[in-house]
Amino acid sequence: MATIGFIGLGNMGLPMAQNLVKSGHAVAGFDLSEYAAERLAAGGGTRANSVPDACKDAEIVITMLPAGEQVREVYLGAQGVLAAVAAGTLLIDSSTIDVDTARQVAQAAESRGLAMIDAPVSGGVSGAQAASLTFMVGGPDEAFERARPVLEKMGKTIVHAGGAGNGQAAKICNNMILGASMIVVSEAFLLAEKLGLDAEKLYEISSRSSGQCWSLTSYCPVPGPVPTSPANRDYKAGFTAAMMLKDLNLAQAAARATRATTPLGAGAAAVYERFVDSGAGSVDFSGIIRYLRGA
Repeated sequence: MATIGFIGLGNMGLPMAQNLVKSGHAVAGFDLSEYAAERLAAGGGTRANSVPDACKDAEIVITMLPAGEQVREVYLGAQGVLAAVAAGTLLIDSSTIDVDTARQVAQAAESRGLAMIDAPVSGGVSGAQAASLTFMVGGPDEAFERARPVLEKMGKTIVHAGGAGNGQAAKICNNMILGASMIVVSEAFLLAEKLGLDAEKLYEISSRSSGQCWSLTSYCPVPGPVPTSPANRDYKAGFTAAMMLKDLNLAQAAARATRATTPLGAGAAAVYERFVDSGAGSVDFSGIIRYLRGA
C-alpha cells in the first residue's frame, strides 16, 4: 500500500480519495475547503494543511483541480508539488485541462527527474463514488504501469492513450462527442413529442437501431426509459452543464490551435454556453433538453 498525497477534494476528488483510503492506502488530503479535508479525515484519511504538507513523505501525489491555471500554480509554484516532493515520487494529474498545460507541467516534472502522467476521468460523481471511473492516461509507459494499481482502486477502465497530454486529448475529444450527441438526442425526443410519437416508443426503437448511443441508452434526457438517468431526478447533476461547457471550450481551443474542423463541436459549445448563461450551470448537462424545449 502506498502513501499518497491527494490535492483537490471537490465533488470528484473527495470520493476518489475516499476509495483509496478504503483500499488500504495512507492518504493525506489537502483542499482549500476545510470541510472537505475534514470529511476525508473522518473516513480514515489524514488532513494536510498545505500542498507541501500533502506531499510530505508521499510516494504518489494525485491532483484533481478545476482548470489549467490551478494545475500550473499547484505544480510549478514556489510552494508547489515539484518543489515539495522527494525524488522518485510519481505524479498523477486527474484534472481536465488544456493539452498544452498538461504537456508543459509534465516537461517541468521530467526536467526534475520526476515521473508524471495526465489521467483525466469520465464517469461523473457517481462513477467517482462507485470507483467505476474511466481513466484516459497520457505519459511514459513506465509511469503508466506504476500508476495502474492505484488508478484501478478508483476506476474500472484504465486506457493508456500515449505520451504526455494524450490523456487530456482523449478526454476533450470524448466529451465533444458526448456534448453534441446529448443535444441531438434531446432534439429527437422533442421532435417526436411534437409529431405525437411516444418517448418510450422512440427509445425502444432507437436504442435497438442506428440511433443508439450512450446519451440515449445510459443517460436518456427524458424521464422514464432509463431509470438511473438524471432526468428522473429533476436533472440533479452527475456532470454539470458548466463542466460540459468547460470541456467543449477546451476542445474548441484545441481545434483552433491545430486548425481542425469541428462545426458540430463548435455548435454544441454555443448551445451549452447559452444554457449556462441562462443560469443553469449547476444543472446536469442532460438538462439541455429543458433549454431546447423553451428555446
